[in-house]
Amino acid sequence: MTDVAIRVENLSKCYQIYDAPRDRLKQFVMPKLHRIVSPLKRCFSTLHSPLTTSQGVPIYYKEFWALKDVSFEIKKGETVGIIGRNGSGKSTLLQLICGTLNPTGGSVQTNGRIAALLELGSGFNPEFTGRENVYMNAAVLGLSKDEVDKRFDDIAAFADIGQFIEQPIKAYSSGMVVRLSFAVAINVDPEILIVDEALSVGDELFQRKCFSRIEAIKQNGATILFVSHSGAQVVDLCDRALLLDAGELLVSGLPKHVVGKYQKLLYAPAEKRNEIRTAIVTSPHSSLGQQQELSGQAASKAKEPEPQEFYDPHLKPQSTIAYESKGALIEQPRILALDGKQVNSMRRGQAYRYCYRVGFERSAVNVRFGMLIKTVSGTELGGAVSAPNGQCAVPHILAGAIVDIEFRFQCSLNPGVYFLNAGVVGVEGGEETYLHRLLDACMFRVLPEPAGISTGIVDFGCIHEVSMLEAAQSV
Repeated sequence: MTDVAIRVENLSKCYQIYDAPRDRLKQFVMPKLHRIVSPLKRCFSTLHSPLTTSQGVPIYYKEFWALKDVSFEIKKGETVGIIGRNGSGKSTLLQLICGTLNPTGGSVQTNGRIAALLELGSGFNPEFTGRENVYMNAAVLGLSKDEVDKRFDDIAAFADIGQFIEQPIKAYSSGMVVRLSFAVAINVDPEILIVDEALSVGDELFQRKCFSRIEAIKQNGATILFVSHSGAQVVDLCDRALLLDAGELLVSGLPKHVVGKYQKLLYAPAEKRNEIRTAIVTSPHSSLGQQQELSGQAASKAKEPEPQEFYDPHLKPQSTIAYESKGALIEQPRILALDGKQVNSMRRGQAYRYCYRVGFERSAVNVRFGMLIKTVSGTELGGAVSAPNGQCAVPHILAGAIVDIEFRFQCSLNPGVYFLNAGVVGVEGGEETYLHRLLDACMFRVLPEPAGISTGIVDFGCIHEVSMLEAAQSV
């Protein structure tokens, strides 16, 4: 296990759910009496027991399996994201890895000092001051008092809660609690950092500071296990992602493709969810997208840049994921130059049209259309919607209608390979939901320019000026 930080084998966790408090008491007493007084077991039939074991012992609870036979390995230095719907078992899995819960079956092995942010204020005493809780929490994580003394100023500076550090935790806001929790966790030099949705609390400046520090911890070789409902965060931070649903591990692979499958499952109609879930488990999930990315990058490097935009018939995404239709269907996604010709190898600084067609199988209300440009790794760069909110959307579209959508955009991207999404949303049951969506609907390349000076992903139109100052003359 020298290169493995976390190993999970056939891990399961079952909770006992009781309908009433008296059932818990019955469960504590009756099985013991049954074993002692087995000749009188007919007497137990008068006591309501919905279930019995194979030995005839009555049970008064229902089983809820939060995790079922989950297995995976995380190597040292990996950053792995865990995503899934509410109730899928993500938090239970992290608590089992940290040792705050005991498994019903299976095993967990960890190799390295663990620092965990599982819940707001977990491990904090509300009656203690922030300072006292820093020392107590750091001691739990394995630091001596002298080590905390040396790091206390850094912890306080990162938390940035001012004089509240000397006040009891019970006087803190939820944001202040998580700031202090995170400050302690990242300053113990963890070999394994586990974060469960803690970064969703706090303002944008603090979140950016947290992400920056996580990147630094990652660069130092630590293993990071990260739970978030934000697909963009998982794609940005993680090397790999795991998708949990109903306590089972459905798929593991590249973050971009796992997040796409998660979103497809999340927005699936209830009657098709099991079908989509089965398709996710049985379909290839990691190699296809990776091959597509590599082939796209290789094509962009191997092909000589053309002076004008053109259409490359071989530059087509193989990682397209379609949501289940809810009465609408997106077709014919394509990129056009302003003169109307189809292109997918484009010049920086030029304007283009992203077009697609939507057919409506049934009527829809408050309809909006959208587009989104992403990098090869899945980072969302930007896009647009046809209306800022539902009040400004198309109020009603009849069944059988066909609608052509066009978004004109300026290609301000530097040379590379990019992907486009297409989506249509409407209101069903009082809530806005996707009527259809295509992830990686189109793929395009921005051609290199020999004289280009812009760096990174986006061309901000920077203009440089170099002023040579007169050198000082020697005496």
